[in-house]
Amino acid sequence: MGAVESPALGGMTIRDVAREAGVSTATVSRALRGLPNVDPITREHVRRVADRLDYVISPAASRLASGRAGSIAVITPFIARWYFSKVLHGVERVLQRSDLDLLLYSTGDLSEPHRMPPHRRLRRRVDAVLVIGLPADSPEMRELFELDLPVTLIGSHAVGASSVSIDDVEGARMATQHLINLGHERIGLISGRPLPTPYFPEMDRLAGYLDALASSGITADPNLRVPGFFTIEGGEHAMTAQLAQRTPPTAVFAMSDEMAFGALRALRRHGLRPGEDVSLVGFDGHEMADLLDLTTVCQPAEELGALAARCLLDLLDQPNREPQELRLPIQLYVRGSTAARRRDDG
Repeated sequence: MGAVESPALGGMTIRDVAREAGVSTATVSRALRGLPNVDPITREHVRRVADRLDYVISPAASRLASGRAGSIAVITPFIARWYFSKVLHGVERVLQRSDLDLLLYSTGDLSEPHRMPPHRRLRRRVDAVLVIGLPADSPEMRELFELDLPVTLIGSHAVGASSVSIDDVEGARMATQHLINLGHERIGLISGRPLPTPYFPEMDRLAGYLDALASSGITADPNLRVPGFFTIEGGEHAMTAQLAQRTPPTAVFAMSDEMAFGALRALRRHGLRPGEDVSLVGFDGHEMADLLDLTTVCQPAEELGALAARCLLDLLDQPNREPQELRLPIQLYVRGSTAARRRDDG
């Protein structure tokens, strides 16, 4: 289908842009909608002309010409929590440079009654789907894959879908090994939900924690695994439970920085000094970690979202493209919340 005539707010039309740029209206339409088969130099020239003329292609016209819905669905269990908000910011940063709208669906925790978007409705409203942090093997996700829409997953994996993730096993192993290298053997774990859980990142972090202990000949104590539900309050309660053990841990690995923040508060309320009395490692790279002197495994949450959005746009532009499995690097930042075990710790 050819370009659709579309007056802009200032009265300019696609024909005016084409005349000024010296190209066809179809080329203007393809260039401004980010479609393939346009020479990069020509695309940039058309965009500069359109900017100078203050012309913006009509979304309705663009969608009619392309045969697309013009929207991408983002399905996420949470919006307000730090990790998910950072990922969403990365997604939005990429999509705002396209002519695609973002439809956001928040499901809530899958361990509780939740709402997945009606799958048939999705087929009519969106061109592709991006899923953040939901287990790919759930019945709801299997129905989603049956829609035959491009899908990109963040923090999960599925055959036939592109995915962007970090190595959660290695991240947890890195955090735990750091504590072991400091001489700690009784190392507690603050998980998100009670274990086991259907969420891949948490199970991978549990595996990394257990691998590090086993590799050092340390017997894992299940009593030292307490859920913190990925909140500051939950982390505080979990740390308090750890300290109430007959033999408390000398170090703790928390699966998120926000839970680690709560753990720091619990330590201080018990008159204990982070690092000197009990060592603590978080996971995420939250901006507050540096201010609170928290050792943490830093993951590029915003870049995960941006890369996943770019993968999805690639799939829309090249429907026959093979799915990609991309993994971004992580890094341990050592700060004052961890220190060598004191000899009188037992």
